[in-house]
Amino acid sequence: MTITVSTDGSALGNPNGPMGWAWADHTPHAGGTPGHEHEGDCDAGGASNGTNQIGELCAVLEALRAHPGAEPLTIESDSQYAINCSTAWVRGWKKNGWKNSKGQPVKNRELIKAIDHEISQRPGPVKFVWVKGHNNNPGNEKVDHLAHGYAGDCRSGVKPGYLPLEGWQSLLASEYAKGTTVPEDAHMLMEGKISAAEYHLGRAEDTGGVPGTSDRKPDSRTSSGSKRAESLAEQLAEPEGVPDDLPDYHRTAEAATTGADDGTSTVEPSTIEPADSADDESAASTPDNQTTPAASPTPPAPSGGNRLRVVPGLTLSGTLRFSPPPSSSPTFSGEPRRIHGLVEIDGYVQGDGSIELNGARFMLG
Repeated sequence: MTITVSTDGSALGNPNGPMGWAWADHTPHAGGTPGHEHEGDCDAGGASNGTNQIGELCAVLEALRAHPGAEPLTIESDSQYAINCSTAWVRGWKKNGWKNSKGQPVKNRELIKAIDHEISQRPGPVKFVWVKGHNNNPGNEKVDHLAHGYAGDCRSGVKPGYLPLEGWQSLLASEYAKGTTVPEDAHMLMEGKISAAEYHLGRAEDTGGVPGTSDRKPDSRTSSGSKRAESLAEQLAEPEGVPDDLPDYHRTAEAATTGADDGTSTVEPSTIEPADSADDESAASTPDNQTTPAASPTPPAPSGGNRLRVVPGLTLSGTLRFSPPPSSSPTFSGEPRRIHGLVEIDGYVQGDGSIELNGARFMLG
């Protein structure tokens, strides 16, 4: 029987805001049954500092370790970054001695190495399925709720940081280490004074599986029960991004995953072939509900004389349509055209975070 698990990562004020991660079984009360070497049917953690990317990778790693058996395992994630790190990009990084195309160490490599090890030594096969985030997918909404909740509890100090060993290593080796609160048991884990099993003891929860199999529904409260006030940036988007050490990510290449009409795509590690160069990441695709942040040059001053202010973590999601389309040009070759610029927005954002754009100006960067 196939085990299906949802995973998600979260960062409030990404990057370097409070971070969360979570996984959840689709089967209610699965803990202790064959293939489920864990308590409860879900787990969540986080830290006082971090990034969405670290949270996403922690969730995948913890899901793998909680399900180490011979049963087929399907991991559902809304993170193309986490899926590609676990399948496509890792191949080139391994060949290149865990160095990127600039010869620098790959970011979050401790987590990525651990994920690769867990997949390679697991008796049963592992399949990744991309799901569209914030699209009424019960499993995705549950882990989003859990990850957000733990990040909020870390921000308020209600709960201590809780990451796998490699999560702490990646975080503390990153540029976001300064000011990170590391609990005593995490120090003991990193120093080898307690085992990973001892560190995890009593952490998992039993919530009755994903929504739909239980009366419990995720809401906007944190895992401690306190109401979480979301900023506009949190409501509109939580950018996942791509590794900033992948300079060729935006070049045209064959997509590593293909989205289905139902908002999902399947990625199997054994079937993905990397690109010809060491930058396997160039074979990745970005889902249509996520924005891929590129380098952030200083934006030009508008005609009014006031400079535009970049709001960290605030992005647009969804599909925008350009007019006239590239296909109307006599020089159109049939290939997508890359652009870089700014969208002028003037309107009202509804309570659900939506805004209708009609003829919004696009300014080339």
